[in-house]
Amino acid sequence: MKATGGCYCGEIRYEINGALRITAQCHCRECQYITGGNPAVFAVFSKDDFQYTAGKIATFKRRDLATPVVRHFCSNCGTAIGNKSPTNPNLMIVKIGMFDDQSFFTPMLAIFTCDKQSYHYIPEGIPAFEKRREKS
Repeated sequence: MKATGGCYCGEIRYEINGALRITAQCHCRECQYITGGNPAVFAVFSKDDFQYTAGKIATFKRRDLATPVVRHFCSNCGTAIGNKSPTNPNLMIVKIGMFDDQSFFTPMLAIFTCDKQSYHYIPEGIPAFEKRREKS
C-alpha cells in the first residue's frame, strides 16, 4: 500500500510504502482521552514502511507506566499522528484521520471493549476483544 498523510496544520507529513498489517478500533480509556471521547481508529504498518517527510514530531509517554506507548503528535496544532507500542516495537500505528485518503479503512477488529461507552459503535461481524487481541 502506498499512502500519504499529515497533521491538521500541514506541518507534519508522512508517507507509507508497504503492507497494511491490520486496521482496528481501540475503545480503551486512554484512547478516549486522546480522541476526546471516541475510540481510536488506526492502521498498523511496519515501522520500516513508514517515514516522516516534513516537520518534526513531538512525542509523549506516560511516566507512571513501566512500558508506556510513545505517542506522536504535531506540536503546532496538536494533531495525534500515531504511536509506537513497546509490545510491538517494529510497528507504527497510524491514526486513520491523518491519511489523505481514508477510503481504504474498514476496521478488522475492535479491542479494549471493556472500556466501550454506550455511544461507541462497533460494526456488526467484526471480532471484538475485551482487552488486547491475543497474537496468533
